Amino acid sequence: MKIATTYSSAELGIEAPTVSVEAAAAPGLPHTQIVGLPETAVRESKDRVRAAIQASGFEYPSQRITVNLAPADLPKSSGRYDLAIAIAILSASRQIEAPELHKFEFLGELSLTGKVRSVSGVLPAAVRSESNQRTLILPKQNQDEACLAEDQNMLVASNLLSVVRHLSGKAVLGKPEYKADPTPFPLPSIDDVRGQESAKRAMAIAAAGGHNLLMVGPPGTGKTMLASRLPGLVPDMSLTEALAVASIASVSRQSFDYRYFRRRPFRTPHHSASSVAMAGGGNPPRPGEISLAHLGVLFLDELPEYPRHVLEVLREPMESGEVWISRAGYQVHYPARFQLVAAMNPCPCGYFMDKRRDCECTADQIQRYRSRLSGPLLDRIDIHIEVPPLAPGEVARPGTDRKQEPSDAFRDRIKNAREHMLRRQGEINAMLGNQEVGKHCRIASSDRRYLDMCTDKLGLSTRGYFKILKVARTIADLSDSADVTRQHLTEAVSYRKLDRKK
Repeated sequence: MKIATTYSSAELGIEAPTVSVEAAAAPGLPHTQIVGLPETAVRESKDRVRAAIQASGFEYPSQRITVNLAPADLPKSSGRYDLAIAIAILSASRQIEAPELHKFEFLGELSLTGKVRSVSGVLPAAVRSESNQRTLILPKQNQDEACLAEDQNMLVASNLLSVVRHLSGKAVLGKPEYKADPTPFPLPSIDDVRGQESAKRAMAIAAAGGHNLLMVGPPGTGKTMLASRLPGLVPDMSLTEALAVASIASVSRQSFDYRYFRRRPFRTPHHSASSVAMAGGGNPPRPGEISLAHLGVLFLDELPEYPRHVLEVLREPMESGEVWISRAGYQVHYPARFQLVAAMNPCPCGYFMDKRRDCECTADQIQRYRSRLSGPLLDRIDIHIEVPPLAPGEVARPGTDRKQEPSDAFRDRIKNAREHMLRRQGEINAMLGNQEVGKHCRIASSDRRYLDMCTDKLGLSTRGYFKILKVARTIADLSDSADVTRQHLTEAVSYRKLDRKK
């Protein structure tokens, strides 16, 4: 009996743990058995592998074949192990001689004709293969995604026969070639927004410090337009951050446009989304909207229309920046350090703040509408602003508003403020812990008494107290001020008035 071992990788969150594929060909009645906690798609691979081997010109061994996927306590799903299983069976049956088989990892689903099909989760596997000092052989259709992992040792294959010929030294597989259009998509510009200078000011603060933002205003005042401009105000991600975001997209089995590789995500789930769609889940687990918005923006329009239990799943990730999904046999971790931007009307009819139209809602209706949002959720939103309707004279045509700050200058101020934060503390202000807030947001004794008075008058929690300090620190950074002054505190307090006790 000969035993051959190949290597592949599993999907566990955005991790790619190594899986050893052991194949043993022993005398006995022809039978193939796969062990090692395989799910249905993996158990069915024996039929795909048999047809692929025969279609590639080899013989499927008429022996008792046992395939073990180790570690045995790690659930295996999808057809990503097909290529590794086929190579292990061919080696165990002595149809190929590959003395350096241990130097490769294999990833790919096989068709009945031997073609290697694309799989999900290639990017985490490509990053992991380098730490294992192995060459990853992957489907040609995944080469654009694999190329995002720079300086990795990878080869691409279109069919099983080409892989066998490479391992036997009869041919050489090619390296992945990046064929996607490298030209990035242009992002919406803040220049498109006319008027709303106070809202733009709040947007600059939120973009610079990574603060959560809630906009309240009648329909048509520009809340959605403002939110969609936020990703264009924030500096692009670093390579490490971009790889983390792309890895989440890779395992989510959603299409990923590589022209957005360094751009921050902007996710806009519909208010009918379930809690599983928002936080992640399923069997096997997949990341939800909060993870797909990692290091980017999660925009929730018409916030009170979301079911309350869906909004409540945001609370812990907003604090911890991660989400754990526990299922039978699974405990998966996904990063979820997103920036929440939400918009809502002030009342059910939407015209409570509009001086040009009368609101038809009663006080009870307005109270019930606003009570759809829990206090703990509102407490986690740093900046609350009103977005009133523009007067007819304020609506200028594009290019005629000379008082508006150019978008380049707008972005430069935000970029400079972020650079101040990173030099001072190594992270943006919204990510500071309470102890770090005390270190980097020092204020005078008189200003502290003023802040205590405001906190008591507005009925804010301890969390709200520290969020005011973080926002004030960001305002100071935008002003190139080393100290947090009364002026900065006063502006920060003004952004918490919408959630004061009624």
